[in-house]
Amino acid sequence: MKYFARLSGERGVEGALSPTTLVKIKWLIQKGGDGMAKYDKWICEDGLLQISAWARDGLSEKDIANNMGVAYSTFNDWKKRFSELSEALKKSKAIADIVVENALYRNATGYSYIEQVSATKKEVFYKDGKRDKEIVTPIALDLVRHKPPETTAQIYWLKNRKPIEWRDKREPPEDGKPVDGMESLMEKIKKRKEESES
Repeated sequence: MKYFARLSGERGVEGALSPTTLVKIKWLIQKGGDGMAKYDKWICEDGLLQISAWARDGLSEKDIANNMGVAYSTFNDWKKRFSELSEALKKSKAIADIVVENALYRNATGYSYIEQVSATKKEVFYKDGKRDKEIVTPIALDLVRHKPPETTAQIYWLKNRKPIEWRDKREPPEDGKPVDGMESLMEKIKKRKEESES
């Protein structure tokens, strides 16, 4: 509102506001008074629902602030001031992460699903030994389909969940000993070699 007070001092010689000042005042009124979006529009149930949807869709906080029509710094200030805003963001991001994790797991392990397909049922009626009429009825059938496991999803899952066992390049331990069961394998080879020589 300080801006309005400053603008009211910008009067011409006859005391009328200049056209530029009138345009600025009109813009400020349309924007909500001081040029900034009002937080109460976004802290209410509908506003938080919209913000949650953007977060679930994977938008960054900068994108969300842009969609809200506020500066990113204002958005961060509102997150600190209004716990309901920060909670809505946290919960929505967590839900989105869980949904994606479950989808990745399902793709890695395979799953069955029901697919509805449309078909037709044909009935033929006879009268006095001759074909009288035919009725075709559309029907829906439920087919059980199976989605086999995806190797790419399995690799991604294992590399992230068990990085030591599943990384592409395994480095030997610092003590110089062979990796995993190599030591016992080498001992078996030596024993066989000694047995064959004797």
